[in-house]
Amino acid sequence: MKIRLERDVLAEAVQWAARSLPTRPSVPILAGLLVKATGSEVVMSSFDYETSAQITVPATVSDEGVALVSGRLLADIARSLPNKTVEISSDELRMELVCGSARFTLQTLPVDDYPALPAMPEATGVIASEDFARAVSQVVVAAGRDELLPVFTGVRMEIENDTLSLLATDRYRMALKELDWTPRSSAEGAALVPARVLAETAKSMTAGEQITLSLSSTDAGDGLIGFEGTGPAGVRQITTRLLDGEFPKVRHLMNVQPTVTVRANTADVIASVKRVALVAERNTSLRMLIAEGSITLEAATGDQAQAVEALEAEVVDVAGGGLAMTAAGFNPHYLSDALTALDTPYVQFSFTAPGKPCLMMGLLEADGEPVADYRHVIMLMKLPA
Repeated sequence: MKIRLERDVLAEAVQWAARSLPTRPSVPILAGLLVKATGSEVVMSSFDYETSAQITVPATVSDEGVALVSGRLLADIARSLPNKTVEISSDELRMELVCGSARFTLQTLPVDDYPALPAMPEATGVIASEDFARAVSQVVVAAGRDELLPVFTGVRMEIENDTLSLLATDRYRMALKELDWTPRSSAEGAALVPARVLAETAKSMTAGEQITLSLSSTDAGDGLIGFEGTGPAGVRQITTRLLDGEFPKVRHLMNVQPTVTVRANTADVIASVKRVALVAERNTSLRMLIAEGSITLEAATGDQAQAVEALEAEVVDVAGGGLAMTAAGFNPHYLSDALTALDTPYVQFSFTAPGKPCLMMGLLEADGEPVADYRHVIMLMKLPA
C-alpha cells in the first residue's frame, strides 16, 4: 500500500476511528486500526465485536492495499505530525509514515486475523444531526450505569412513522424525548441501543447536517443499528449491536396528574441546587419546601453543615383546598442532571403526593404552556418524619 493525504485529514480520520477502540481488548488484534486504500480513498476501521466505526476519506492512492496497526499509537503519531502532506507505505511487516523530515515506522498486525466488520443495515430514515445530538444528551442522563442490569443501560428508540422517541430509565428517574424525523418509508419499530455508544455517536456526528439511521431486524438477538454522517474529512459510519431484554413499561409514569405545580427560573434553580448540595450528606435528600410564591431548598450534613436558600416561584394549588404538597425530597445529583438537560428558560415541577414521582418539563415563558416534547421524571426520596 502506498498513499498520500493531508496531515489534517489523516489526523481527524484516525482520531475519529480510534475513539471506538476498546481500552482493554478481549484479544490483542482488536487494538488494531484497519487501513484500506482503494481507488481514490482510504477507509479506516475499528471493531470490538459489538461496535464498529468506519471513516472514508479522499487520498492519492499509488498502490492499493490493506494494513493493520496499533490504533492508539497511530492516533498519537498523526496528531503530532507537522502540517504537511503525509506519505504512508506498508508491506506485510511494517507501515512507514513520512511527513516532512519526520519518519515513523510501525509494526503491522496480521490482517487475516482481524474480524470482518458487520454490514450497514438498510437505511430507515434521516434526522438533523444537531437535533439528534441534543435529544440524545437530554435522555442518556437517565440511563443506568450498572452493567449487571444491562437493559437499564440502554436507550429505547421507538419509531412511529415521522416521530422518533428516545426513552431511558435507571429505575429512579426517566427521560423521554420525542422529535420529528424523515423515515424512508412508513415505519414502526423499536430498538434498545447502548446508551454509552449512542451518546458518543451523537456527539461525533454533528459535523454534517443530517444523520442516516439504519435499523436491522431484532430477531434472535441479532439486532443491529447503524448511523451514517459526513464530516470535514469524509463519510463516517458506526454500527452497534442492540441490547437484549425487555425494556420496562414506564411511559405511563410520564402521565402525571399534578395536585401542585411549581414554576421557577431554570438557571436560578440550577445555581441554587449546586450551592445547597455542597453540604448534602451522602445518600440523603435535598429538600424542597413549597410555599405560596416561593420554594426553599435545604440540605445538611448532620450538625456539621447546613444550607438554606429561598427562590421566587409560582406555586399553583391545582387540586384546590390547600397545598397537598409542602415538601419534596430529591436526589441532588438527579435533580441537577434533569435541570441541566432542560434547554428552556423556565422549569415546571408537577407534584402529586409525598413519595410519588415528580414530573419536570420546560417552559419557554414563565406563564406559557410546558414544552411537551421532553419530559423528565424523578422518584422522590422519603423525608424523615
